Amino acid sequence: MAIIKRYPWISHFLGSPTGYVVHLQKGAVKHQGVGQAFFFRPANSVLSEVPVDDQELPTLFHAITRDHQDVSVQANVTYRFIDPVAVSTRLDFGLQTAGKAPATGREQVSTIIGQLCQSHAIDQIATTTLAEALARGVSQLRLVLTEALRADARLQSTGIEILGVQVLAIRPEADVERALQTPVREQLQAEADRAVYERRAVAVERERTISENEMASQIELAVRRENLVAQEGANARRAAEEKAAAGLIEAQGSAERKGIGAAAEANQIRLVGEAAAAREAATMEVYRGMEQATLMALALKDAAGSLPNIGNLTITPDLLSGALAGLFKEPAAPVETVK
Repeated sequence: MAIIKRYPWISHFLGSPTGYVVHLQKGAVKHQGVGQAFFFRPANSVLSEVPVDDQELPTLFHAITRDHQDVSVQANVTYRFIDPVAVSTRLDFGLQTAGKAPATGREQVSTIIGQLCQSHAIDQIATTTLAEALARGVSQLRLVLTEALRADARLQSTGIEILGVQVLAIRPEADVERALQTPVREQLQAEADRAVYERRAVAVERERTISENEMASQIELAVRRENLVAQEGANARRAAEEKAAAGLIEAQGSAERKGIGAAAEANQIRLVGEAAAAREAATMEVYRGMEQATLMALALKDAAGSLPNIGNLTITPDLLSGALAGLFKEPAAPVETVK
């Protein structure tokens, strides 16, 4: 931005790197260019500063389609001033002193370019339907506006160069836009619902697979448990059979031992009986040759051990004479036994 310092009867101008200054003194060009610095007399000088950097002009307007639908067009035009001297003579870019109205050159350029854009856009959109404008209208309108603005004679004569045109959006009215968005929204919602259903179906399928796997595992465990129970039963039966066989063997052994013991005891009893019988036979054989008195004496001797104590014994003369007669009697001759 230019800087003007004021002194009595004279002023000093210091230009900016993006402003092209044109100094007219008494109708003739005294100074011009970018970044100028000079003194001038305000009484007979006119200063104009034209920007030489790229300028951006956003514009918004309405148009009617072929099917009588109102659409809003949002565009952006990039331009620059290639002939600042011509621009300063055609548009108001003068540097005004304090208290005066500012220059209206930028507003004039905005009005000119905005009207041109709106005029050509209306003509183009009037030939298309709403659906075509929404589908392909942005690219078509950008080409139309770029060619029309670059070929405009007024802009060329003024020294304005169009660098580019961008059509940002073509939008219908709010109600129409919502109506147009409804099918797409419904379709998207349907797609979302389908995706949700598919996810649920996948989840259900996975749950079913997991349940089947769990059931198969339970069946496998049940089969293994059944095999284990059967094996344990077989082992128990085998153990019982082995125990019964061992008990039978032990019983047979015990019976055999008892039979052997009984046979031994019977044999012992038989032997003892035979010995006793032999002893009795020998005793009887000895007693057979003895006299009656001797036998009586032996009998009394044997009986004396089992008789009670006798405090007094009375011997009669008859008993004593009989006993003495038996003692002094001669023994009988032995009888020979014929073998």
